[in-house]
Amino acid sequence: MSPAPAPSSPSPDTDAVPVVEPDLPLEPELDAAVTPSGERPGLLRRLAASVADPVLRILVIATLISRVGRGIFLTVTVLYFTLIVGLAPHEVAIVLGAASAAGVLSSLAGGWLADRISARRLLVVLSIVDGVGLICYVFAHDFASALVIAVIVGAVEQAANSTRMAIIARAFDGDRRVHARAVLRTVTNVAIAVGSGIGALALLAGTADAYRWIIVGAGVMYLAGVTQLVKLPRYVDAPTPVPSAAAVASTDTDAAPRRSRLAHSPWRDPRYLALTALSAIFGMQFGVGEVGVPLWIANDTNAPEVLVAVVLILNTVIVVLFQVPLSRGTHDLRRAGRVSAIAAWLMAAACLVYAAAAGLPAGFAIAVIVTAAIAHAFAEVLSQAGGWGLSFELADPVRAGTYQGVFSMGYSLGAMVSPLFATSTALTLGLGGWAILAAVFLASGLGTWAIARVAARTSTPAA
Repeated sequence: MSPAPAPSSPSPDTDAVPVVEPDLPLEPELDAAVTPSGERPGLLRRLAASVADPVLRILVIATLISRVGRGIFLTVTVLYFTLIVGLAPHEVAIVLGAASAAGVLSSLAGGWLADRISARRLLVVLSIVDGVGLICYVFAHDFASALVIAVIVGAVEQAANSTRMAIIARAFDGDRRVHARAVLRTVTNVAIAVGSGIGALALLAGTADAYRWIIVGAGVMYLAGVTQLVKLPRYVDAPTPVPSAAAVASTDTDAAPRRSRLAHSPWRDPRYLALTALSAIFGMQFGVGEVGVPLWIANDTNAPEVLVAVVLILNTVIVVLFQVPLSRGTHDLRRAGRVSAIAAWLMAAACLVYAAAAGLPAGFAIAVIVTAAIAHAFAEVLSQAGGWGLSFELADPVRAGTYQGVFSMGYSLGAMVSPLFATSTALTLGLGGWAILAAVFLASGLGTWAIARVAARTSTPAA
């Protein structure tokens, strides 16, 4: 991964109302691609330049292939469990919930392992197990077998994500880390959208064989992505620790390594733990978008149910178009804090606007929901950009994998509880529930802003 560009000049006034500076610099590769006449290069050239780094290119290609498989699987999962395996709705909920719970612990385990063994080999092994696990779904014939497979796949998937974040943390510096993360998220959204279209073929066919063959195809796509991951270079692995002179001279050979491990533990870093908790809370906005908003549209507004698909497509388009440009510069702590604060205000506003759609005529309800969905999508983009920047820059580089594992574990916890949180607030209490959601998102986003402000004043970010 290429070296980071020089950080932008921080704003001297960290107490000002948060704004995003419009004059963000181009990525270093894009600067080099500007023509002698000063004209900006074309779209295809900019896209090629954005993945010029060999490690990022490997991760992008592998993600593009495997996430098509993920999109296929996500499209057919629930219906496969209910129509083909024959599970009851509550059994499907238990299976999916158990998979999420397994991912909480495995997120931490994946990062921990990535600091102690070869991260690239670990990612290859986890990706192979993930692909084989998806294929094994075709052999699920009852609740017990579906539960076992789902727990294994869910655990492996989250462990692989933490390992991937550890690789990014080590192979890139500064803004390039956030850029890599933004590019991968953009590619993920595009690939899942393509996979969803392919998965729809099984839904159209409606036969058990169609479902099973499409799931096998999803697993094969995961395995195909491994052909790229094996090309990752050695430098993405954790460096071999070199004992210091003091440690060598110490008479207690066990105490020194133990102190070193504890000194670099995220569990002894209250600032990072607070960032993880606040990011997990704000990350529940994904559950609001995936569960709360569709059910709100269908049950509490006069808008047509097809608007659910429109909102999801709109969100995907905004993420694909704006995640990379709006993530630029968020390696700077002050800027990461500002975009997190803006995301907080946008998300709070989106919740209140969603609530306003209840009782309106269909046309007005559609306009209001689309407006809220746009604010929601930009809140998602900005919160991810700020969270990535802070999670990388405030982590101790000596234990990059463990730190990223803790941060990923927080997101897994938020994802696990977000459907229940969304249904018990907005869908149960109506306007009052949406107001609670708005307050929670505003508080968590501004809390993240406060952490970034204090960190910018008192500490030097990890390089």
